[in-house]
Order: sequence, then C-alpha cells, then structure tokens
Amino acid sequence: MSFYYNRFPVSWFCFECGIIGGFVSIQQRLKKVEDEELEYLSQSWIAILVNPIFGGLFALVLYVLFLSGIIESALFPKFAIPEFKGQPFPTTDDLRYFFTTTYPASGSDFAKLAFWSFVAGFSERLVPQMIQRVAKNDDKNGE
Repeated sequence: MSFYYNRFPVSWFCFECGIIGGFVSIQQRLKKVEDEELEYLSQSWIAILVNPIFGGLFALVLYVLFLSGIIESALFPKFAIPEFKGQPFPTTDDLRYFFTTTYPASGSDFAKLAFWSFVAGFSERLVPQMIQRVAKNDDKNGE
C-alpha cells in the first residue's frame, strides 16, 4: 500500500484501524439493543457510520498524542521522527516531510500503533478520557 511518494500512509492506517474498531464495537453492542433501536439503525446509515467515523478520528487524535510525546509508556509505540530543517520556524515542506517520513521505530511499535488505533475506535470513551487526564495534569502543573 503506497500512495504518497511510495510511502506507507501511517495516519490513514490509524484512521482505518479506528474505523474497524468502531464497527466491531457496534457489532458487540447489537446483542443488547432493543427492537426499536434496531429498527432505527436499519433505516439510517448515518446512525451506523457515526461511531466508526468517530473511532477513526479518535485514532488520529491518539496518533498525534503519541507523536507529541504527551503520553508515553512501554505499552505505547515509539516513533522515528525527523528533525525540522527550517529554522527558526518549521516550513510547509518541514510539515510535509514530517508526516511522510515519521514511522513507528520498530515492528513491535507498528503493532502497538495498530492495536491502540483499533482500541481508540472500539472504546469510544478512551481517547476523551486521555485528553481529560492530560488537561487536568496540565492545569495542575500550570498552577
């Protein structure tokens, strides 16, 4: 799979894993859904697609959290990140280069990224809770 200058699109991969996680989450919940809600879902593609799309977006947000180093642990992936060449401020070329050459540092880091992207889509509360924790920690550090 290569699109942009024969480079694997990591951000699209994260988005797709999040979408898959969102669809699996819906499948898991269908067993507990009442008949009225099932009827509504059968008549509305939008209601079915909202969860997976949010899952993909949450996976992208999580990807940015990983890249930024805001959340770090042995459970989370590490990345090989290029330096910006434009000094003192990054240029558009720097940003393009950043997003096309930043990759997980190893095969296991790539697998961690796939797993966490899927989880971000599957568990719709995970990423918002992470954001809230980061914001609370920032508020405590800022005081």
